[in-house]
Amino acid sequence: MATDWDDVDKALDDAAKKTNDDLAGKVSSLTRLTDDEIKKLFPTKDDVAKLSQLMQIVRGATNQNEKVNALTENIEGLGKTVITLLAKLA
Repeated sequence: MATDWDDVDKALDDAAKKTNDDLAGKVSSLTRLTDDEIKKLFPTKDDVAKLSQLMQIVRGATNQNEKVNALTENIEGLGKTVITLLAKLA
């Protein structure tokens, strides 16, 4: 039986879209942004993961100095996310 690679590619695309939709839904429930805004601002799974990481730092049960230190340690990976989010809020 021959493999229909177009069907496989479509299944992969559908799964990625569902995952991205699910992630956007989870993140939007934690913010004032809608699912559509999340998907537009952070279109990939990696983008949403970085937003989630940033939110964990900001909403963590640590003091302000620890949050600043965590953000400083991760700013290279989170910089684009911070700028995207602040541009939306500005």
